[in-house]
Amino acid sequence: MLPIFELRGGLPLALIAFKMPLIPAFILSVIGNMIPIIPYLYFLSFITDYLMKRSKWCNKFFTWVFERTRKRSKIIEKYEEIGLVVFVGIPLPMTGAWTGAVAAFLFNLDKKKSIFLILLGVILAGLIVTAVTMSGIKVFELFIKH
Repeated sequence: MLPIFELRGGLPLALIAFKMPLIPAFILSVIGNMIPIIPYLYFLSFITDYLMKRSKWCNKFFTWVFERTRKRSKIIEKYEEIGLVVFVGIPLPMTGAWTGAVAAFLFNLDKKKSIFLILLGVILAGLIVTAVTMSGIKVFELFIKH
């Protein structure tokens, strides 16, 4: 559920370190990634408005986060819904569900639709991370056996 690791860290951890079966690991990683996103998306406006008015440090922090997110999420600004799915679905740093939720907020996308689109992006990221992780496991096993 952590903003930096999300499913991208949780899924390989479940598969490699905890030796979980693929399907439960995938499902739990998607659920774990989405749990904080729903309240985050709905309360982000209230929380940031409240904190930015109360603290200069918070104001600077959220201004930095929002500016950085706007710069990194040009695909969402251009393609909106499809852009949000792709942005969240590309498993690179600072392109996950948390940043996608901030971008959906900044570009004033519909919250219910954004939750669904972020979920699609998380599933896409999960498929990519699963493919890379499972490939890595197989390559590692080949080298260990030989």
